[in-house]
Amino acid sequence: MKLSEVMQFLAEHGDERTKATLLKHGAREPFFGVKVADLKKIVKKIKKDHLLSLELYKTGNSDAMYLAGLIADEKQITVETLEEWVDGAYWYYISEFAVPWVAADTTFGRELAMRWIERPEEGVAAAGWCTYSRLMGVTEDEDLDLDEIRGLLSRVGGTIHDQQNRVRHTMNAFVIAAGSFVAPLLDGARSVAHDIGKVHVDMGGTACKVPLATAYIDKTVDSGRLGRKRRGPRG
Repeated sequence: MKLSEVMQFLAEHGDERTKATLLKHGAREPFFGVKVADLKKIVKKIKKDHLLSLELYKTGNSDAMYLAGLIADEKQITVETLEEWVDGAYWYYISEFAVPWVAADTTFGRELAMRWIERPEEGVAAAGWCTYSRLMGVTEDEDLDLDEIRGLLSRVGGTIHDQQNRVRHTMNAFVIAAGSFVAPLLDGARSVAHDIGKVHVDMGGTACKVPLATAYIDKTVDSGRLGRKRRGPRG
């Protein structure tokens, strides 16, 4: 599909209620407020399209940028492009979903995750934690650097409550991911989850809540899903 055709689809599927909700969460004009379910409909038609994903992201339209993350070709996208993407991810739907999805699907996802975690910008650091969380969800335990992850868990335990708003949110999610997807790290993740307790995040006046890591990990274990990997990092 051509960029003009995709943008026309997005315009036609804009939903005012969805748009109003996303504005509360941090989105800004111009965008249409397309529901994720409708975005997935067009993903089925496009599948993966490297050049189109680049064009969509460059529009600055939140719906288009999110869609770019769903159709990007992880085998063609470069480190340089993802660095540009993370710098341009102006709110968390892009920095914590679209960009990490693609980064975690590449062969250099861990490299980017570790680099971004060290960046001072809230959205970039959050993208780093999200990317690593996604990697734990799709990478076999023997291919993960467990000592590195233990170090990151310790970092979360000692610093999370002093971090920027969205970084706190993604650090909490990192603990959940470690305790849910990586069986050898269960005890360590549980210990950190207990230590950090409830994490306070400003959710912009919405009804969204921050999950309690201890409860979430326990639920994963009780349901028999401990260590069960995802089929892919996107969506």
